[in-house]
Amino acid sequence: MRPSLVFALASIFVSTLAVAQSYPAKPIRIVVGYPPGGSGDFTTRIIADEIGKELGASLIVENKPGAGGSIASEFVAKSAPDGYTILNQGNHAINKNLYKNLGYDDKDFIPVCRVAVGTTIMVVSNSSPFNTAKDLIAFAKANPGKLFSASAGFGSAPHLASVGFEAAAGVKFTTIQYKGGGPASQSLIAGDTQVMFATSPTVMGFIKAGRMRPLLVTLPKGSPSIPGIPGGNDAGVPGFESTFWFGLYVPAGTPMDIVRRLHAAAAKGLAKQEIRDKIAQQGMDASPSASPEAFAAEIRAEAPMWERVIRESGAKVE
Repeated sequence: MRPSLVFALASIFVSTLAVAQSYPAKPIRIVVGYPPGGSGDFTTRIIADEIGKELGASLIVENKPGAGGSIASEFVAKSAPDGYTILNQGNHAINKNLYKNLGYDDKDFIPVCRVAVGTTIMVVSNSSPFNTAKDLIAFAKANPGKLFSASAGFGSAPHLASVGFEAAAGVKFTTIQYKGGGPASQSLIAGDTQVMFATSPTVMGFIKAGRMRPLLVTLPKGSPSIPGIPGGNDAGVPGFESTFWFGLYVPAGTPMDIVRRLHAAAAKGLAKQEIRDKIAQQGMDASPSASPEAFAAEIRAEAPMWERVIRESGAKVE
């Protein structure tokens, strides 16, 4: 090997090491593709606090809602790979199979750590005539398309849960897409829509306040994190299941020393009992990955399932 090449490679190594050792030297931005009020925003803020404490850094949360998180994902994919811009998002395979022309690809990210896993809840307003999921299914079968479903946006966990429910129950809603669970909730309360699938943080406050009525949680046997709500087996949709997760990514090219520091900080925060309890109160489970490599492997293993689910549902965004 030529001396000049050896010198160049050594310089790159020393420079990268210096960057990693001095990290973080300024505030870190963590971006989420959903507005305040839902699980994406909740998990982003709780993990931002924990990473900030562990690294002794200031973390700034930025909400960039739209297109099922694609706007935020593209923004982070095109950001500098220096560890100062992080994305909190689900599996990119979802939007990859929903949207024709994305401005990013899986290879544009390095997975860091999963944050939390959750399920969705089917709710109606408290003034609704439907007291059970079976009541709603019976009406929907007799009146195809007459129930308006509020969705948190194409590719969101509630959207996919709704699509899966329609297929499993043999019903058809008229779906209205909103920019997140907050606006969708307001439409249900206002009576503009009649049914909604939502993540727990989005609607638990409304349920406890008596403004929404839960009919079903999207697991076959219900959820220990959200007791008292029937699962698909008891609600008339045997075997129906729809879950989601949020996890951290950084732009491809980010030094692995920085990736590992972010993973360690996130995993340490998520291991704290008080943090696990806060997440459980929102109907989710803290679920940090064992390592960045383990998280990447889990994402790859899950991708074919999302491709099949979306293909079979017929859901597409032009």
